Amino acid sequence: MKAEIERLAPGTRVEILTVRTTGDRMREEPLSQIGGKGLFTKEIEEALLEGRAHLAVHSLKDLPTQISPGLALAAVPRREDPRDVLISRDGQRLAGLALQARVGTSSIRRAAQLKHLRPDLQIEPLRGNLDTRLRKLREGRLDAIVLAAAGLVRMGLAEQITEYFAEETFCPAVGQGALGIEARAEDAETLRALALLEDRWARVSTTAERSLLRHLG
Repeated sequence: MKAEIERLAPGTRVEILTVRTTGDRMREEPLSQIGGKGLFTKEIEEALLEGRAHLAVHSLKDLPTQISPGLALAAVPRREDPRDVLISRDGQRLAGLALQARVGTSSIRRAAQLKHLRPDLQIEPLRGNLDTRLRKLREGRLDAIVLAAAGLVRMGLAEQITEYFAEETFCPAVGQGALGIEARAEDAETLRALALLEDRWARVSTTAERSLLRHLG
């Protein structure tokens, strides 16, 4: 995203400010047990509001549907593939996994859908960054893992995907595959620059999904 902003806004230089969030620090605990909203966004938004950052790039599925006061969802760039995918150790698709195979995910949504499709599976908690999750699979601690396609594609690891789950049978998270870029609502200069990143279809589709989620509570 840094390179894209600098390409679209000549003369602009983007510096990276690394912020560790609550979700980043608590990597061993299942997200469902940590609880609360904004596990991966709160500290980043604080950096924006305090003026330490001009913009923040989020995975849109991590961003609460109600944007924090004083901030704006300045841009939703082109969306990557929103589907969930399976990576298995022996190249087997979901239907071909052994009886009671161990499948890693810490997502309640993914776990519920996996158990619906394959009630025999053993669902194991899986946290950490992408490299950590793939390493646990390679080490034989799991038979397969379920991840978002978008993260693998962005990291150049799409060739490791064993199976793409059809959205009709394995519903992705709201906003999955999209990035959400926040800025301070009164920072007109930054908002104008970020508007160059906007993708209309990504905005329309994710707005509809987030609106539904907000109304469902």
